[in-house]
Amino acid sequence: MGSIDDEILRGAEEDAKEVAFIQNYMGIDNRELFTEEDIYYCLDVLLEHLDQLNEKADADGFIDIDTEEIARHIQKKAKKEGMGPYELDALILLIDAELEYNEQLED
Repeated sequence: MGSIDDEILRGAEEDAKEVAFIQNYMGIDNRELFTEEDIYYCLDVLLEHLDQLNEKADADGFIDIDTEEIARHIQKKAKKEGMGPYELDALILLIDAELEYNEQLED
């Protein structure tokens, strides 16, 4: 049985892999758009928003993901919380990267 410290370390390693994937997906030209802290923040807001969308899923569990709407939600929340500012196109790219990361995990 692993300790809580081991679980936290594994979680941190997985988070670091996810951030690295997102940075690579976004490409060298776009890496300066987000710090690691920005990426973690945006992912937290994104996942929170997706959880809310899950509550509204149809009978088949289908969720219509509108990346532009989600990006606008992140912009609005970030402004309110003193983060950013984040450009809409950059957020859409980050969201696309996160969705691709999760899709690869499912394969």
